Amino acid sequence: MNGLLKPTSGSITVGGVDVAAKGHAVVGMRKKIGMVFQYPEYQLFEETVYKDIAFGPKNLGVPEEEINERVKEAMSLVNMGFDEFAERSPFELSGGQKRMAAIAGVLAMRPEVLVLDEPTAGLDPGSHEEIVKLIEGIHEKTGSTIVIVSHNMDDVARLANRIFVMAEGRIVKSGTPEEVYADEAFLKNIGLGVPRATAFAGRLRQAGFEIPQTILSIDELADELAEVLKR
Repeated sequence: MNGLLKPTSGSITVGGVDVAAKGHAVVGMRKKIGMVFQYPEYQLFEETVYKDIAFGPKNLGVPEEEINERVKEAMSLVNMGFDEFAERSPFELSGGQKRMAAIAGVLAMRPEVLVLDEPTAGLDPGSHEEIVKLIEGIHEKTGSTIVIVSHNMDDVARLANRIFVMAEGRIVKSGTPEEVYADEAFLKNIGLGVPRATAFAGRLRQAGFEIPQTILSIDELADELAEVLKR
């Protein structure tokens, strides 16, 4: 999407622009498409959190005064207090904080589209929840498009408006979370699953309980079970 790799055939169109076309300047596209790789905390390298977040805008030639503004803005978006974290070494942070600092470094470039590759991989439950809430907050505050690559079906169900399921390099199913997760057998056949609440709801239906097929979260399942018990 941001031209790091180019396809050997076909085209990739983002905002009406074919990023794979010959002669296309990918630098402009990379300003629009922010990429956060899996385990981004391993890509931190500067002396301070401030310098690490400022690295991207500085490379884009953003004036120093605006860089400072962007760093503060990005740190606010990831809930990192400027006074508390700006001058700290990124290597002294917790795993979750490191990931937040790395995400802030991409947000400081003010991308129109944010691509997150397995954003919750390898995190403890507390940090995992922090990152999920962070993604929800970024989308709410910036209104930017967020593309998430993930095998965590619970995260996808919670965060996504639209899902594209890929197998062997091809899109094999797409739709809303409710539409995609309704076909549990298909997903299992290609090595995926459904959210835990959806799977449990399916077992309850098999046992004779009247539970909707659109259950995606534990909270939804709890509400439905409360209604069943009332009946």
